[in-house]
Amino acid sequence: MEVFSASQTPIKSAAVADKRNNDKNYDTFLKMMTTQIKNQDPLNPMSADQLAVQLATFSGVEQQTKTNDLLTQLLGQSALTGMGQMVGWVGKEARIAAPTYFDGSTPVILSPNPAEVATKAVLVATDQNGMEVSRIELPFGTSDYAWQGRDAQGNALAKGVYNLTLESWQNGKVIDKSAVEYYGRITEIRSTADGVSALLPGGVEALVAAITAIRERGAP
Repeated sequence: MEVFSASQTPIKSAAVADKRNNDKNYDTFLKMMTTQIKNQDPLNPMSADQLAVQLATFSGVEQQTKTNDLLTQLLGQSALTGMGQMVGWVGKEARIAAPTYFDGSTPVILSPNPAEVATKAVLVATDQNGMEVSRIELPFGTSDYAWQGRDAQGNALAKGVYNLTLESWQNGKVIDKSAVEYYGRITEIRSTADGVSALLPGGVEALVAAITAIRERGAP
């Protein structure tokens, strides 16, 4: 199943990348030191002070590598703890700005938030190829809007994942564009390289940090 993600700061993956870099530096330092000792001039060997400094440096690099290993383990444990705490979210509806799955018939509940000074709000839907498939002017004064998933001719769009953008207009010009939040049912909580994420219908996956609200399924 194809997964569509909402990007967030990859804390855990950054730690893994740092660990790999430190491991590489550790190995490089060890090879350089070994080569230096093997090829030193027997008539003018390395002084004890120089050797002590290099050994101290070697020990520091080793300790840094071990510290990063421990940090990676702690991050993994933290992700599992967070996943356990959020398992109760499964089956509930999450409000999030992410790609939206339309099943071909069921309306998607949106939470549009136009700019305060806007005089018109337009909902634009594009498919996964970036092609615009729908453009609808939304009524003001409503917190939720049921997107019916229809094109300009009123025909139902095909089942699939769509990107929804809200255009805020004033004096005939677009003054702001923003992703539209919607309510989607959480089907799974999982641990990923980037942290704990929620799986939504259609294979849409987003970090839980991007979720702005949780409610019971079908709540007004």
